[in-house]
Amino acid sequence: MEIKLTELEVASPSVKQAARNVALALKQTPEYRLLESAAAALNADTEAQQAIEAYRAKQQSLQMMLQLNAVSQEERMELNRLYQAFALRKSVQEYALAEAAFRTLCQAAGDYLSNRIGFDFAATVSSGCC
Repeated sequence: MEIKLTELEVASPSVKQAARNVALALKQTPEYRLLESAAAALNADTEAQQAIEAYRAKQQSLQMMLQLNAVSQEERMELNRLYQAFALRKSVQEYALAEAAFRTLCQAAGDYLSNRIGFDFAATVSSGCC
């Protein structure tokens, strides 16, 4: 049995603390607060939640046909209509904008860290928001 540890798990205590400090600093930004607020508004938007569920249900029902590119024009139009019913909601658009702003901030922080430590920080991270 092979045990895999993330780089942070095997990092020195000072590296772990530095990572916590960066995360805390990002969490205190207006971009993060806006993202949290937008996420709460989206989660509270029952019409948006119903709209995305209707879209996902339709998409799932057509999944095999979509993969085969065998969906009728009418079904594609219905799928698009259901998606638009979700995507055009104010809460969805505000969340998308807030997420993009926070992603940009994370990328800038990653670039800053890369310059400070002398190697490409983003290349060492396998997943995350940035």
